[in-house]
Amino acid sequence: MPIFAVSKMTKKLKNKKMNTEILDYAKNQIESLMTTEPYACDLHNELFNTDYFIIGTYSASRWLESNVGVFQAIEEIKEYEMDNFGLVSTDFSSPEAVCNMYVYIQGEEVLNSSDTLQDKWNDKLTDEDLNNIIEELN
Repeated sequence: MPIFAVSKMTKKLKNKKMNTEILDYAKNQIESLMTTEPYACDLHNELFNTDYFIIGTYSASRWLESNVGVFQAIEEIKEYEMDNFGLVSTDFSSPEAVCNMYVYIQGEEVLNSSDTLQDKWNDKLTDEDLNNIIEELN
């Protein structure tokens, strides 16, 4: 098998592993919100901006290197922040900040797959709604 094909396969496996980790994190965070009735429009913030996906410089560096690549993450963060905020504010000297902001962005994409979340956007989410979102993320 050519080296290029192995590299593409390795990248696919890394992306699948990364997506699984982010999905599992999202589902665990949603489960922790049961009985709190969060607003649907606030769910992404609750899941990905009120707690850290990874704590620690070493852990964040390793996660970035083994899942996405530091420079790829920085590129995606810069593009996202410029498109959404008009300026870049993430501290790129902090692997922890880069990792958590990257996961914040990926979390948006993960949640966009939920019809329940889209349908209930202006409403409080019941436990049934939260369970439906978890199922839709599977």
